Amino acid sequence: MKQGILILDFGSQYTQLICRRIRELQVYSAVLPFNASIEEIKKLEPKGIILSGGPYSVYEDSAPKLNKEILKLGIPILGICYGAQIIICTLKGKVKRAKKAEYGRTLLYIDDHKDLFYTLPSQIMCWMSHQDLIETLPEDFQILAHTDNVKIAAFCNRKKKIFGVQFHPEVHHTQLGIQILSNFIFKICDAFPNWNLKDFMEEKISEIRKKVKRGKVICALSGGVDSSVTALLVHKAVPSKLECIFVNNGLLRKSEPREVLNTFRKELKIKVRYVDAKRDFLKALKGVTDPEEKRKIIGNLFIKVFEKEAKKIKNVKYLAQGTLYPDVIESRSFYGGPSCKIKTHHNVGGLPEKMNLNLIEPLKELFKDEVRELGKRLGLPSKILMRHPFPGPGLAVRILGEVTKEKLEILRKADAILQEEILKENLIDKLWQAFCVLLPVKSVGVMGDKRTYEYVCALRCVTSTDGMTADWARLDYEFLQKVASRIINEVKGINRVVYDISSKPPSTIEWE
Repeated sequence: MKQGILILDFGSQYTQLICRRIRELQVYSAVLPFNASIEEIKKLEPKGIILSGGPYSVYEDSAPKLNKEILKLGIPILGICYGAQIIICTLKGKVKRAKKAEYGRTLLYIDDHKDLFYTLPSQIMCWMSHQDLIETLPEDFQILAHTDNVKIAAFCNRKKKIFGVQFHPEVHHTQLGIQILSNFIFKICDAFPNWNLKDFMEEKISEIRKKVKRGKVICALSGGVDSSVTALLVHKAVPSKLECIFVNNGLLRKSEPREVLNTFRKELKIKVRYVDAKRDFLKALKGVTDPEEKRKIIGNLFIKVFEKEAKKIKNVKYLAQGTLYPDVIESRSFYGGPSCKIKTHHNVGGLPEKMNLNLIEPLKELFKDEVRELGKRLGLPSKILMRHPFPGPGLAVRILGEVTKEKLEILRKADAILQEEILKENLIDKLWQAFCVLLPVKSVGVMGDKRTYEYVCALRCVTSTDGMTADWARLDYEFLQKVASRIINEVKGINRVVYDISSKPPSTIEWE
């Protein structure tokens, strides 16, 4: 940590993404809650401190405050969005509600190129997400950049090495954002690159070996990238103590159960138990339409199935699963910061309390791209390594409204067509996710001179690097037409196909 960057979490959904970007620069980074003690910060001896964004307004009574002593440590500081505003507020500058909020891509005009914006052009496209603005800077501070709506979009006090930006340099959509962070880390903080994923892998293998001294480990295997890499990592650490369990909940994609079992049993030679729980999950979901309730039902039943199966295996002490940071941060703040809850994920939120097993989640500080790189190092087959992310609750959250056997079959067939066409056009590596959503509405159509009244299917295809932000994919019209035509003609029950052109934020990638 003495050559690393410390991030103080004020509740931003992007906090861990800041950490991820810094690690891309091969500099160690760690996150602590915004209210970490001065003693703890001093003990770590970071080369720099970044204050994250957050969902609050600095003038709200409940808003998290900044310990003024942090600004007196003599350690370079960069505030991002709320982090920038709380610096100004703490030092008696002025922050107020903006007349016009800024969300999404915004043109940034750079006024000073000395350090934070060194080597950058005079204009870049940045990613904004704020309703407040900085109106007045404290004494000895100066403006570094502005936008058409905000006169103070970046600032600094070079003598005290305090910097702030109103936008988010950590997100993919900010042009040259990684260069801005690089300038802060290397030019201002004088940090040293000393972190890599190989060290992380070796550290996690060592941690698992130390933790699993006695007893067996069962791995919650879904066949996706996350659980597959988790299984391989645990297998690498304690091969004789691992037994994977694959639960067919009836909410999986077409042919997925067979493909998963063949890959792990025949190719990877890893022991896998198969549990057929299709009827149990469908019965539990009958009549349920609320997405949060779906997730809770699936999560609770998932736990029960594992508890039941674990009892069949002697001396089981641990459960390993592929939880990633985007799962955690959208459910609660991983490091104790005041994040806003977006949605519940089935594999987080109280498993240790509900299961009589110790939890192993070696990937919960990583993003998908890091997991794929880790999987490549571990020898995971490319057909799994490059699979698109798939939600834990499966197709249940891609069927809006009640989940039924009929709807599942309709959605499976439609989604299989989309996946086939994506493979044909070699688009799988260009897209972050591509899937179908079955909407809870029906529309009028005409087929063979007869009136039809059937379901609407939405296509969702996005581009992203980490899943924290995403943009809708600008796919060729002929490709979309071909997919839509095949679905309408080949899938009984669908007579209309629409394409989702919303980005994240403000939308999420999944519809539920």
